[in-house]
Amino acid sequence: MILSTIVFLPLVFALIIAVWPNARTIRPLALGFAVIEFILSLALLQQFDPSTSNLQMVERYMWIERFGISYFMGIDGISLWLILLTTFLTPITILASWTSISERVKGFHVCMFILQTAMLGTFLAMDAIFFYVFWELSLIPMYFMVGIWGGSRRIYATVKFFIYTMAGSVLMLVAMIYMMYLTQETTGQMSASLLDFYKLQIPFVGGTFFSLQTLLFFAFALAFAIKVPAFPVHTWLPDAHVEAPTPGSVILAGVMLKMGTYGFMRWVIPLFPEASEYWAWLFMLIGTVGIVYGALVAMVQPDVKKLVAYSSVSHMGYILLGLFAFNAYGMTGSLYQMLNHGISTGALFILIGMIYERTHSREISKYGGLAGVLPLFTIFFFIITLSSIAVPMTNGFVGEFFILMGTFQAQPVFAYFAVTGVVLGAVYMLWMFKRVFFGEQGELVKDEHHPLHDLNAREIAVMIPLVIMVFWMGLFPNNFLNYSKASIDHLVNNKNTYNLTINQPGATATATATAPTTPEQSTAAAAQGDK
Repeated sequence: MILSTIVFLPLVFALIIAVWPNARTIRPLALGFAVIEFILSLALLQQFDPSTSNLQMVERYMWIERFGISYFMGIDGISLWLILLTTFLTPITILASWTSISERVKGFHVCMFILQTAMLGTFLAMDAIFFYVFWELSLIPMYFMVGIWGGSRRIYATVKFFIYTMAGSVLMLVAMIYMMYLTQETTGQMSASLLDFYKLQIPFVGGTFFSLQTLLFFAFALAFAIKVPAFPVHTWLPDAHVEAPTPGSVILAGVMLKMGTYGFMRWVIPLFPEASEYWAWLFMLIGTVGIVYGALVAMVQPDVKKLVAYSSVSHMGYILLGLFAFNAYGMTGSLYQMLNHGISTGALFILIGMIYERTHSREISKYGGLAGVLPLFTIFFFIITLSSIAVPMTNGFVGEFFILMGTFQAQPVFAYFAVTGVVLGAVYMLWMFKRVFFGEQGELVKDEHHPLHDLNAREIAVMIPLVIMVFWMGLFPNNFLNYSKASIDHLVNNKNTYNLTINQPGATATATATAPTTPEQSTAAAAQGDK
């Protein structure tokens, strides 16, 4: 029951906070809950077997038997680190928002924990309907976080964010329902299990858009591409980031965007292998254009938060590029880059939030000479900047290096253009860093009526875990990659016949079209499979 506990414990925390009578203790209570959730999630590392690609710690119970919808949770090397990224960033985000969220504090933390449940459920759900429920649930708390605690144009940003993501999700829901009917035609029993979806032989005809597999492929891919967000459906992201409060931006960039790239790895590529391979050129082109376009637009932004938002478009383009390279380098790099982006961009938004609390401005032109006034803040910003531009020995380098290696191996022409993003990324980040931290002091820095103060103990405590992760992931990547190697190798080597095996203590069962629906049936099927 550890997966269900990890998914739904934040929901319990949200309920407790909602009825907590003492408003002054809401923040420490929420921080304590988030730390408990993180410590609990670390137990996954102890129980997880990295030597197998099997689906582990499976929990499966039939919910609506007639339609084959079951409560089905499982974890493998693809989802493990995304779970830990989510639980790691949540207490940091709560601590970072200690003073920036001053109104409706109880409601804010309720939204945070509901959002955490939705994100964790999305990464663990192995049933299409439950996946869709968690996927859509994540929109609601984020809608309120931007709409209530956001900036002056928050209503415009929330509506745009909601419409974009809902439009893509509806097509995905239609495709899921159609695939449930396909399972009934194939096996005689309707099922919403992802493992049963993997067993379908969906016809594919190259050269025509109206092939069944191609249509289903694009229905899923559009939903995930909007969430990533990939060029040209990225326009909701800069508005959402600029208007969102600091914790909203951190969770949005750190975890929610990864739901899209995770969707490509878990759903699109293994479910529609022929269509994925046929249209790979299109998504590699989209990824490459996103890398260059995001970097060029970031370069001309006067608002430092918008600059980081567009840098996310560029970084997420790398992840898309690596996924559609269809080799171990590309896939490994993409999964690692998901974690890197969560750490580095999340840290950048936290740092921008810290300086915004002091000056109430994000205009780059109003800064200058900040290094002489805020030395500690400068050091942390510089380290995270190095991570963001993928300097060797930082986490960003490992992910981008693997992605470019995979792309060179698969489609060198895309790698030639994508590598320019590394240079452009260094240009816009270091140029921004120079204008903000060095040179003549800007009007905000030399304002004697509002002197700036360097980071306090709480803010240093927020940044230290992120800096540790930057160097830990940059210097010892195998500590992380070893846990996902078997799952990625299994996906790369068996892309056209992908399947997952359920692995539970004392029971091993290969998923079939008529998969077991209760723990007792699972055990029986395991025994049969062993024979």
